[in-house]
Amino acid sequence: MNFCRNYWKRLRKNKLIMKTETKEKFTALWKKYFGETELPITFYYSKEINNVKLSALSKDWNCLICKLSKVRNGESLAYNIENIACFGAKRYLGFIEGTRPKFEYFLSCGIPGEMEGERYIRTPEMVLELQKNQKRITDAIGNYIIFKRWDKLEESDNPAVVIFFAKPDVLSGLFTLANFDQTEPNSTFTPFGAGCGTIVHYPYLEKDKERPRAIIGMFDPSARPCVPKDTLSFAVPMIKFEKMIDYMEECFLITDTWKTVKKRIEG
Repeated sequence: MNFCRNYWKRLRKNKLIMKTETKEKFTALWKKYFGETELPITFYYSKEINNVKLSALSKDWNCLICKLSKVRNGESLAYNIENIACFGAKRYLGFIEGTRPKFEYFLSCGIPGEMEGERYIRTPEMVLELQKNQKRITDAIGNYIIFKRWDKLEESDNPAVVIFFAKPDVLSGLFTLANFDQTEPNSTFTPFGAGCGTIVHYPYLEKDKERPRAIIGMFDPSARPCVPKDTLSFAVPMIKFEKMIDYMEECFLITDTWKTVKKRIEG
């Protein structure tokens, strides 16, 4: 019995050490190869709020991407089904399965005299067809989703996805790094969807795949006002991101080619 207790203590301690080492290793390498570029944010689902502030519910509709600017600035936030105002975000984060009434018209051509359409998809029928292929994140049910910036992670945190808000030169580095150990050219993809879908829904569903992919996103015109004009997102499952960290000192980042790009990043 004592042996079993000691074994699990050692195993837990080793996992915590690995988490701390990974956090510190990436932070140092990020600064080395990307300068003072902002650190990524992360998220995971949890039954407990883990001493993180529960984000206040907005009285009016408020895009989740706008709220995540606080996380990018260092404030950790938790969300559940009660404090997300946007129906789309509730769905993409997995807290609800359906959509708002007549959503197929809202996303497409609208209804004259009743509803203005966003015109992101040509017809309501195409919207319904698109929704047939979207899976739900079931881990959200009854849980919180917790967002933290990389440097705010603690040993008890277990990030599932890492999210960068990046300018083109930084994005080129992340994209190329994600493909470093691949022979298939589509290991990074750009799905159609809301801004929150491209940083939460799609990368989270990739994490359990045999070959998890990274996602480039933030093309949603509705979310664009919440990020700088020269910024897109790059989201990658943690299981893939750990490998990317390990490759940083043997890939193109150590070459003169990247030194030239880095000077412009720091410019």
